[in-house]
Amino acid sequence: MTESAASSVSPAPSGAGLRFASLGSGSKGNATLVSDGETHVLVDCGFGLRETEKRLARFGLHARQLSGVLVTHEHGDHIAGVGALARRHGLPVYLSAGTWLSKRLGKVPRHHLLTPHARFAIAGLEIDPITVPHDAREPIQFRFRAHGRQLGVLTDLGHPTEHVAEAFKSCDALILECNHDPRMLAEGPYPPSLKRRVGGNWGHLANAQAQVLLQRLGLDRLQRIVCSHLSEQNNRPELAWEALAPLLDGDESRLLIAAQDHGFDWQEVA
Repeated sequence: MTESAASSVSPAPSGAGLRFASLGSGSKGNATLVSDGETHVLVDCGFGLRETEKRLARFGLHARQLSGVLVTHEHGDHIAGVGALARRHGLPVYLSAGTWLSKRLGKVPRHHLLTPHARFAIAGLEIDPITVPHDAREPIQFRFRAHGRQLGVLTDLGHPTEHVAEAFKSCDALILECNHDPRMLAEGPYPPSLKRRVGGNWGHLANAQAQVLLQRLGLDRLQRIVCSHLSEQNNRPELAWEALAPLLDGDESRLLIAAQDHGFDWQEVA
């Protein structure tokens, strides 16, 4: 089982290619970098301003090099640092109307309201916002296209619907939620109402649900699969690994675990 650390500076990508990395992934904060070598965007920002800037520096980037911040939904572990980052560095924010109406961002220099399933572009990156079942106002996830390759960012969904499976079928790399193990959730310290929320159809994906979704998507085309948004209370990296690794026909080099403190290093979609 591998966890890819970013303990030293990892140079920002240059040259044509679709690449992605994580500043951190879990209930304490989420942020994902996506780049085509020239255009860099951040998907969510659940860390404070200084912490975000520090984590970006580990990947060889300054916030002013970002072309924008894309927001999946308004929960704090995804949006806590978005407003401050956008204001400090003059960054545009892209989000659904429902997320904007939650009024969690404060004032930002520019915001762009996204229509689900209506493709848009930020320079060379083409982006599809995809609706997902989650307990937020208008949650979306994203599929990116650049240089003939596709990346799916698919976290925070309660169950693997046919709609979601169809939308992410053609990806070459996938960041996929493996939030919890049902037994750990049931026996853990959360109050009953929170257990029902996390394990319900509008909560978060269990390891076995992520496995089912991957089987629906098909794995032949997937070069990289990242288990993300693992709960520190209700999951363990080895359980997520055990759920997905058997699907890979012995090629476990395709599978990564995203960590809360350091995310994972730059990954390239060949």
